[in-house]
Amino acid sequence: MRFTERELTAALTGAAKSVLAAQDKSVRKGRRSVDEAWQSLTQFGRFQLLDGLGDQVLPVLVALPDIEVEAGTRPTFTAAQVASTVEATIGDDVGRVRRAVLVKARVAMVTIALSHLPVRQDPDALIVPDHL
Repeated sequence: MRFTERELTAALTGAAKSVLAAQDKSVRKGRRSVDEAWQSLTQFGRFQLLDGLGDQVLPVLVALPDIEVEAGTRPTFTAAQVASTVEATIGDDVGRVRRAVLVKARVAMVTIALSHLPVRQDPDALIVPDHL
């Protein structure tokens, strides 16, 4: 699937915020929002979180099958498509139990990332202001 850089960034950021929500006790208890927790991270902290998830999520997003996405909609994939793509991107050098755990975790992360994709924009409907 061909995603734009903006779409990949939005998907990865959404997945990172969900991981942060699971890790941050104040977010889990409802004392602050995920966005507040995200803003409280340093730039290096955000980089570390995004870098760790990027190695797991981005190869799967790039390897998803090609589908046509109409403008104004989000790409949708079946659970079987996501699971088979995740299994194909995991190497053969891991054990059976570890592989099963990795597949389940990455399928969950990719599903979360896909849910945070922005709506596809129509490139032909680009409006340039007159002052440019």
